[in-house]
Parts: sequence; structure tokens; C-alpha cells
Amino acid sequence: MSHSSHHEGRQGGSPVRFPEMRAEAVGAVRALSDRAYQDRVWIRRELPTPTFMDGLDLNVHILFDDTRVLPDPTPVVGVVIHADEVESLQALGDVLALLIDDLGDVPDADYLADPRWAQVVDAAVAALAAMSPRAGGEAAGAR
Repeated sequence: MSHSSHHEGRQGGSPVRFPEMRAEAVGAVRALSDRAYQDRVWIRRELPTPTFMDGLDLNVHILFDDTRVLPDPTPVVGVVIHADEVESLQALGDVLALLIDDLGDVPDADYLADPRWAQVVDAAVAALAAMSPRAGGEAAGAR
């Protein structure tokens, strides 16, 4: 019985210490996982509102600096992420960090044009899938 209630607790709400930081990390991973969004918002600048800001640089800062989910997610387990998300986030961190090291400070379009960008998107899709059941609570309730 205690195992069941623990499971429900994880699914129904976020047991991480900083759920707002988690939401930021999930949003950044979601942006990295959506190639059509990247083209529309980062490249063509088709923004939902004139003051809306998003781009690769912002998402990299969220993941590497603000939430410290990347490049090594292990230290933020229980703080921002769950233990079962480490592997997929580590894989995302590995491919994204390599690309950042290689390309440096170039426009988003240069990253998206790189043949290795598909690996970043694929890794972000996997990381988002690992995070999504608990991302905001309503996703778990819907299933």
C-alpha cells in the first residue's frame, strides 16, 4: 500500500525541491525537442507576442546555468529532476555540449543547419518523454 501511495505522490505532484526550476528545465527541453518550433520561433522570429523571447542561447542558459540540469544532471536529482530522468538528460547534455564546444557563439541557424543537430533534437525528445509524465501534473492525470 505504501508503494502505491508513493507512486501516486510522484505522479500527482512534483516532489522536487524547486518545481518552478523544473518547469523552466522542462520548457527548455521541450523547445530543443521541437524542430518546427525552432524554425518558426528561433529562425523566422514568428513570435506569439511582440515581447516574447526564445532562442537556443536562452534554452542553453536555462539548462546549463540556471537549473544546472546539464551537462551533468546527477547533482540536481530531487532538487530539479527525478533519478529516472538522469540517463536521458545526460545523453542530451553530451550531444549538446559537444556541439556548443565545436560551434561556439554562432547564430541559431548555424546550429540548426549542422548535421549533428538532429541528434540534439532526438536526445531532447527522449529527455522530454522521460520528464513529461510528471512535467506539470496534468499530463499524468490525462493518461
